[in-house]
Amino acid sequence: MSKRIDSHQHFWKFDPVRDSWIDETMLKIQRDFLPEDLLPELTTNQFEGCVAVQASQTEEETNFLLDLAAQNDFIKGVVGWVDLRAENIAERLQHFSSHKKLKGFRHVVQGEADDFMFGADFRRGIKALKAFDYTYDILIFHRQLPAALSLVQDFPEQRFVIDHIAKPDIKSGDIASWKKGIEEVSKYKNVLCKVSGMVTEADWNNWETDDLKPYLDVIFENFTPNKLMFGSDWPVLNVASDYTEVVKTLEDYISKFSVEDQNKIWFENAKIFYKI
Repeated sequence: MSKRIDSHQHFWKFDPVRDSWIDETMLKIQRDFLPEDLLPELTTNQFEGCVAVQASQTEEETNFLLDLAAQNDFIKGVVGWVDLRAENIAERLQHFSSHKKLKGFRHVVQGEADDFMFGADFRRGIKALKAFDYTYDILIFHRQLPAALSLVQDFPEQRFVIDHIAKPDIKSGDIASWKKGIEEVSKYKNVLCKVSGMVTEADWNNWETDDLKPYLDVIFENFTPNKLMFGSDWPVLNVASDYTEVVKTLEDYISKFSVEDQNKIWFENAKIFYKI
């Protein structure tokens, strides 16, 4: 078996005000999720480490994740949050630059207006990342793919990765507009994609593997194993599945791939992208 890194998971100490997105439909994840909760899942599924990704939009969140990473060797990297629109963005990036496990940043663009990524202040922040060799995780709904396409086109030297395959509406089976967007954005060498967050876009209580397959087919055809990495989206996945089931779904799908390609998806691509 190849080495494995989970390129996308979260930690939090649940706060019903700050974490109001975890609503009454998500009772299963209305509690704390910390490294000691994740480690058994990683061990059972033979992962040697993970990348912790921000879930709250404050610098305190970034510091919280960095503290956990300092205390736990299996947390190989952190994708934090900083206000990319701030006038002093270069100063804030410099402030964080001493933290070797800090690999990049993310903003919850799915919660913003569809033209958010066209904003001059935001783009100034994206431009500032390159000097510090930081990555950027693109978190969007599929309708925001045209804005993501513009972003990756305009910053060809910036390393981007699309989270959760850009959140297609798997539950409804709608695929056409998302597929078109994926076909376009995948052409750019500076953008990768995480095979993550799919079960939570499907029917939580009734999804089947066959519901996911058409979407997996599209991302594997377009991004290819050279630009895909596995992410669990733990603990959010728990509203629709469990860690082992999500891992097995991908294991089964790529079982006919070469060992080399499987290793890229489980390990090498995340290692290289995040410089772990």
